[in-house]
Amino acid sequence: MSRINMKCIDLALRVLEGRQTFLRSPVLLHNKKMNHSRLATSEGVQENVKKYYGSRLESSCDLQTSAASGSLSCSRCSLPPSVTEALSLVHPEVTKRFFGCGLPFPGKLKGCRLLDLGSGSGRDCFAFSKLVGPSGHVTGIDMTEELVSASRQHIGYHQRQFGYEEPNVTFVQGYMEELEEAGIQRNSMDVLISNCVICLCPDKKAVLQQAYNALKEGGEFTFSDMYASRVVPDHMKQDPVLWGEGMGGALFWEDLISLARSVGFSTPLLVSASLIEVHNKDLAARTGDIRYASSTYRLFKLPERSVGSSATVTYKGTEAEAPDRLDFDSSHRFEKGVAMRVNAEMAAILQNSRFAEDFKIEMLDNHESKPEPAPQLCHLNPFLLAEKRGSSVKQCSKTCK
Repeated sequence: MSRINMKCIDLALRVLEGRQTFLRSPVLLHNKKMNHSRLATSEGVQENVKKYYGSRLESSCDLQTSAASGSLSCSRCSLPPSVTEALSLVHPEVTKRFFGCGLPFPGKLKGCRLLDLGSGSGRDCFAFSKLVGPSGHVTGIDMTEELVSASRQHIGYHQRQFGYEEPNVTFVQGYMEELEEAGIQRNSMDVLISNCVICLCPDKKAVLQQAYNALKEGGEFTFSDMYASRVVPDHMKQDPVLWGEGMGGALFWEDLISLARSVGFSTPLLVSASLIEVHNKDLAARTGDIRYASSTYRLFKLPERSVGSSATVTYKGTEAEAPDRLDFDSSHRFEKGVAMRVNAEMAAILQNSRFAEDFKIEMLDNHESKPEPAPQLCHLNPFLLAEKRGSSVKQCSKTCK
């Protein structure tokens, strides 16, 4: 048996056994202006990020990696026309201060209640405002006062741009780890999105748990983030610039799988991935042999005991921008009218999510079907997907050099 298959099987067993391999302790952070002996709490990490993104960075050009350009160059060619149009209508000043690393735009959003975790300048929120339509609503939450204030100043502009009688966007200041304290009720959202901010949070489990709590049953959390090729060592977590760039706090991609499942989510579905190039020589030297990827995953909140048997599903071709084929993620491409067998978890996702009406679903009899083998999870590796597709960020829009 090959080495890579052994690794896949080991990873699958760890997930099935529920062994949580995610970071087990709060990160430490020091500021060069502070006493290096001072232990940094989660609040200290958050304050550093506020300063880095609220005051220090005036535009995405001030960042030191190519991550943001991945969201603009690598993915746009595959975007549906509605998303391309929505992004083109966003105010230039909002786009200028966009610090994301991907394009977490799931389909079928009309009328949805959507929450953007770490909304920053509001670029994605305003684009989603167009996509959910006047009957939907978008809430953006960010801990940085400067960015929240700047976002609110552009609400009226986008309301007029989209021709809405009333604005359908709200921005609140608060923490992703404390959504309820910010006024986000449990079971109130259809879709959550996030764009390259979880890597900036010290308590990633708290973020995912709060996201899970905010979603309705059948709801979806789609997010882009930076991931590391291995566990990031402590000395990198203590570097304020590496943390601000997302590299110090990037999660080892394998840890996301057990972390997501530990709070109740379905197994993450990998949508897209691009390798990130670090153009700043000093930062590249500090990161050593660790590689980084910008990746988008989809997670679903399924009703309890909803995962039953595998199924045969047939896409009806009912999505306007996907009449012939629906690319659900990098492993599931549904052709119109073609029956396809899916495992029990994917069957539960299609049956319980907003996509249920787009599929004919025939559950297979457990007594007649063979037991499903333990899943091999290497298809969730963003580095393998990026290398397979030859996807890397060639141009640096963050350094602007």
